[in-house]
Formats: sequence, C-alpha cells, structure tokens
Amino acid sequence: MKRPRLRRPAFPRPDLRRPEFRRPSLRALASGLRARLVVAFLLVAALSALTTAGLTFREARTAILKRTQDTAVSALRSQVNSQIPDYAFPPSQQKLLELTHGLTRAGEAQHWIIHVRHGNGPMVPSADVKAIIPQGLQKKVRNGIAAFQRMDIDGNAWLAIGLPVTYADNGAPSGLEVYAQIPLREDEINVRALVQAAQSGAVPGVALAAVPALIAARGVLRPVRELRRATRKIAAGELDTRLKVTGRDELADLSRTFNDMAEALEENVAELRRMEANSRRFAADVSHELRTPLAAMTAVVDVLDDDAGSLDPDTAYAVRLISEETGKLARMVEDLMEISRFDAGAAALHLDEVDVAETVRKTLQARGWQEKVSVDLPEGVRARLDPRRIDVVVANLVGNALKHGGEPVGVTVRVAEGKTPGAGERLLIEIADRGRGIDPEVLPHVFERFFKADSARARSEGSGLGLAITLENVRLHDGTVRAANRPEGGAVFTVDLPLRHCGGDEG
Repeated sequence: MKRPRLRRPAFPRPDLRRPEFRRPSLRALASGLRARLVVAFLLVAALSALTTAGLTFREARTAILKRTQDTAVSALRSQVNSQIPDYAFPPSQQKLLELTHGLTRAGEAQHWIIHVRHGNGPMVPSADVKAIIPQGLQKKVRNGIAAFQRMDIDGNAWLAIGLPVTYADNGAPSGLEVYAQIPLREDEINVRALVQAAQSGAVPGVALAAVPALIAARGVLRPVRELRRATRKIAAGELDTRLKVTGRDELADLSRTFNDMAEALEENVAELRRMEANSRRFAADVSHELRTPLAAMTAVVDVLDDDAGSLDPDTAYAVRLISEETGKLARMVEDLMEISRFDAGAAALHLDEVDVAETVRKTLQARGWQEKVSVDLPEGVRARLDPRRIDVVVANLVGNALKHGGEPVGVTVRVAEGKTPGAGERLLIEIADRGRGIDPEVLPHVFERFFKADSARARSEGSGLGLAITLENVRLHDGTVRAANRPEGGAVFTVDLPLRHCGGDEG
C-alpha cells in the first residue's frame, strides 16, 4: 500500500516588515534602554559634580568672607586703639571729625568709610557720604557689643562693622561708637571666579562621565541583545537556540530561564509534531483502507437500491437507509483523503485558461442547481485556474448556502482592482444567500475543520470539512476566502483570486 508523503510542519518565517524586526529608528534608540542607562549615569555624575561644587563653593565663600571680615574688624580695632587715647572725653565735634579722617587714612587699603558718633549726637562721616548702618547693628553697639553685618547697597555687597569704645581702666562704655562700611567687591570677584572654576570643572567631568556610562550600558545590554537575537531565532523556528550563561546576576538568571523555556518548548513542539504526523498518517491510512470496501459496498447498495421497489416496505426502507448512509460515508472518506493530500503537501495545481462564467455554469448544471441559484456572470472573463478545484470551491459554497442559508442563492463574478499598489486585477466570486446570516461568534471559525455552528446538527450530510477544503483550494491559487453577513440579511462568501491571463501550466 502506498502511503501519502507527509510534510513535516514548519514554523512560519517571521515577517521582517513587522515593527519588532525592523532596524530601530532614532526615536526608538532615544527612548531605548541604552539611552536611559546613559542618561541616568550622566544625571548621577552631574548631580554628584553639582553637589560637590556647591559644597565646595559654600565652604570657600564662607572662608573668603570670614577672612575679610576678621581682617577688617582686627584692623579697625587696632586703629581705634591707637588713635583714641589722645582724645579727651567727651570729645568735641572737631575731634570726632579728626578721628574719622585719621581712621579713613589708616584704612585706605581696606577702602572703608568711617562714621563716628558720641552719645546721642549725630553720625560724623569721614566724607560727604551718608551713613548706611543697619539699625540692629547700631542697637548692639549702643549696648556695648561689637558687631558686624553683611548688607546689599544698590546691588553691591558691603560689610558694616560697629565697635563701642570703652575706658581702658574699668572697661566702662565711653559713649563713643565707631562704624565702618567696607566694600566687598574683591571678595565677590573671587567668589565669581570660584563659581566659574567650579562650572569649568563640572562640565568636562560630566562629559567624561559619558565614556564609562557607555561602557557600563554596553556591558549591561549585551545579555539583553543576545536575548533579543535568541528570541528572534526561536520565532523563526530554531528551537535549539540557547544562551550562554555567565555570572550569577539577574541577567544570568534570565538567561537560564530562557534556556529552560526554549528546551521545554522544543520538547513540546517535537511531541506535537509527532502527534500531528501520527494523526495525519492515521487519517490518511484509514481513509485509504476504507476506499476499497466502500467501493464494494456502494456497488452492492446501488444494485439493492434499484431493486428496492420490489421489496416489502420495511426491507425497502432499510435498503434505502443503507444506501444513503453508505453515500455519506463515501463522501466523508473522499473529503478525508482530500484534506490529507493538503496536509501532506501532495495537492497539485493544474492551471488552464478557462472562461469563468462557463466554469460556474457547469458546476451548477452538474448538480441541478440552475433553478435554485440566480447568477450574475459577465461574459468574456477568462483566467488561468484549476477547473476541478474551482468546481469544488463553488460547489461547496453554493451547497453550504442552499443547505444552511435561504433561497434564492446568488452567484456573482466580477473583476476588481487590487487594494494594494501593484496587486493587479483580482477575480471575485461571491455566493450570497437570504438566510438569517451567521452568528458573529461563529464567523471566525466557519473554515475550521469539523466545525459546526449548531451542535444539534452534529449528525448531518456534511463531513465538517467542506469549507476547510474550500479554503485550501483557494490558498493553492494564492487567493483568499472570507465570510460575512450582509446588511440586508443573509451570509455572503467572497473568493478573492489573482486574475492570471497567461503563463505555462503549473503542476
């Protein structure tokens, strides 16, 4: 016994046009894991640099201002101590003015402005300059406390110093108060230079941090890239793909999990392939073995069916029942044989130049459906088709419409342009009925093998393979077939085939 050739099922090749198989765009790279790792690394580096620069700036600024203030307070106190002993208390206005000039000359290096006051008298400046001394500082000095305070005058930084003068013998306040305003321009210049130095050092530091960031990102993403390549191989059917596991981190655990998954998938797919091959071989063998006894049974029941009229009613009923069931069994075996040939890859396509309208008419005439089916068949439409397989397609769809739809059933043939550029002309064959249509939940499954929408029709003339065979025959022609419900009621099946006009025979 010659068995049909079995074709090993293969995984479909991945569509490289799909987004996950395309080369990533700049936008995808910018939002990818590498970019995020590098940005995170740079942000940490920048934050560290800014924090360090900020702390350094604060400490350095405080040190600069403290040094200036300590120097100024010490210099002012020294000059006051050197010039006050010659004064008699209470001093006159002239003496106060001389004191301010003397202190001003002594403090030319500090560029200070001196103001002197005794008791509740007016402030005596060293020049025609209005005294700008904070009230809080003046209050402390009146209470015998030396004080200083930084302040802002017209956008410039100044240091105000106040010293109470006391008697040397008993330390009692003399009522004489000495104030100095010292500009902090040089200190501000030094602070700005410090800021610029910090900025100049931080920017190259952040830029240099990009190098270790890229290196670190590359090291982290290498296992991810390997995992992506391995996943694509698995999707392409290379189930023996495995990842090299190095290290003991989370990525290594992920690689081990992937390998375990791939191994289990390979074993399961191998088992499924074996079971599928066995089931196909079983169906083919059983169908082939049943053909011979069925042929003999059909011949016998045909003879008995011819003589049924001469038999008693009960025997005649039994003969006709046997004849009907034998016919159903024979059709089912033929359908199983046909579907087995598709599964084994042994179904051949024999193209011939045919008149489409004439081919459809012959199909309807051969089955006596001319009165039940209305047609719209334009003349002159010729195409290269396999006449036998197109006959099966039209017969299955029309028979399905007559059986499960509602009359009248209409068959329409038309030529249309392809929906995609370069698709060329398409041959459309539509079979429509006037029934109640197909349940929307059933529509996606109508072309599945042995599928029946109504479980109550489990036992019927059909084998449950008619629409599946139709689908396979249409696919052999590089076409498609789809089912839908019409807005006005009823179901419509549309066969969409490429319209071939010329070319050699294919087999």
